[in-house]
Amino acid sequence: MLLELDSLDAGYGRKVVLSGVTLNYAGGAVGLLGPNGAGKSTLLKTILGFLPPLSGTLRVFGKPMPQAAREVRGRIGYMPETEALIPGLNAVNFVAFMAELSGLPRAAAVERAHEVLQYVGLGEARYRNVETYSTGMKQRVKLAQAIVHDPTLLLLDEPTNGMDPHGRNEMIELVNDLAHNKGMSVILCSHLLPDVEQVAEEIIVLGNGRVAARKFADKGKEAAETVFTVRVRGNPTEFLRLLNARGLRAVESEGAPGLLVALPHGTGTDTVFRCAAEAGCLVMRLEPRTERLEDLFEQALGELGHAHL
Repeated sequence: MLLELDSLDAGYGRKVVLSGVTLNYAGGAVGLLGPNGAGKSTLLKTILGFLPPLSGTLRVFGKPMPQAAREVRGRIGYMPETEALIPGLNAVNFVAFMAELSGLPRAAAVERAHEVLQYVGLGEARYRNVETYSTGMKQRVKLAQAIVHDPTLLLLDEPTNGMDPHGRNEMIELVNDLAHNKGMSVILCSHLLPDVEQVAEEIIVLGNGRVAARKFADKGKEAAETVFTVRVRGNPTEFLRLLNARGLRAVESEGAPGLLVALPHGTGTDTVFRCAAEAGCLVMRLEPRTERLEDLFEQALGELGHAHL
């Protein structure tokens, strides 16, 4: 399990931004969706150990945070929402410096910097100082420094901010490639629904510092699976464990009672009933999930009682 959050409260000083967040994340491409002020950036900073939990627990790669923050950050790539560049450095030196901070020797860091700058489309501009870059180029170099050390988990905070439509599409293509072809687990933090829909296999919606909803992404009419809402009477924890042990994607539903279970097209629901029987549960409800992502986002907006930092 990459992330385990149990009744997590987090914030700034006495200001509570995240309240009672319980969440498990095993990996893959996840979209963290919510309006500005919902607590998305605060959650990423807490995962990184920049903000200690006010209460509750957080484990990253099985390590307690923030006690293991230094060790954990070596396996995480982070692309912050803010500019966070160093004026006076060209892109090669900046990205190589970030690689060295992650533990790479100087020669390997420089070689790797050239590789990732080529990958993000800055090969011809890599010797220009970063402060001379356009907004879109600055976003690309921020992505380059986040992946230069080949992290296990990549945290992206509003990666398409300020980009024109063409640049935004190219950035999303890069994120898709990292998540689905390069084997990185990605948490994409955004308030833009199209960005999340194009990348995420699973979507978590934050509203007012809480998990307002959680669902598997709908990839359209040609989707390879159907997501069901399942409610049982009995031991849902054991039921959930058995479903995942059988290779099905199953998570607790945050927006409503029950579980979300993804079944590949052509697969019957027999496995669901067998797992329920083994767990000593009685299936009370099983129906296809039909809600739209826009509906979940509106729900999160409705739950945002006041803005957070």
